[in-house]
Amino acid sequence: MEDRTLRPPLIVSAYERYLNEQDSASFIRDVSRHYTCATLERLAQMADRAGRRAAVLALGFMSDYGSNAIVGRALTDRDRGVRTIAENAIRELWLRVGSREQRMTLKSIERLNQSKRYDEAIRLATELIHESPWIAEAWRQRGAAHYHLSQYEAAIRNCHQALEINPYHFTAAAGMGQCYLMQENLVAALESFRRALRLNPGLEEVRAQVVRLQRSMRDQ
Repeated sequence: MEDRTLRPPLIVSAYERYLNEQDSASFIRDVSRHYTCATLERLAQMADRAGRRAAVLALGFMSDYGSNAIVGRALTDRDRGVRTIAENAIRELWLRVGSREQRMTLKSIERLNQSKRYDEAIRLATELIHESPWIAEAWRQRGAAHYHLSQYEAAIRNCHQALEINPYHFTAAAGMGQCYLMQENLVAALESFRRALRLNPGLEEVRAQVVRLQRSMRDQ
């Protein structure tokens, strides 16, 4: 008689198929048939390594900003695979906040920054912030635009506000570090980079910046 106890959980089986086939639609369909986002959040914290990887991946596909804290904590999971999946997932969750129109606006701001249309990004982000000041990613995107225009004080203020709203926003912390570095405020830059690493230990470029800053400050 077949020993059913040896079968992996359904979510792990779906995850293994996803790794082999890279079919996200099938993965989402298989997982959503059996798991709610609330159950996935519990698995992301309590399951074994494969289960946590699968649950965080599923949350990245299926959930919204409401799972930010769970996925944010997964950034410091003891398993490197979970941490990597969480970093990709949480960036998507930051854009899934507010109404459909607000989400579309966030995407538009992101595209404007990517295409180096920074003044337009600032204008659109400002409109969204006036309407919904609780959207952390709007502040962070506006901060990024200010940074690229060498408006470092404005960028710092925006990144700081993003972190006040979303304490898991490692990108905002790293952005503050870059601004302070451009202002030659090495102590504040080091503090900000360390904060980003506490949130997301996988930021290797930030880790390298910390090492360089520590050496530079020791040599002074």
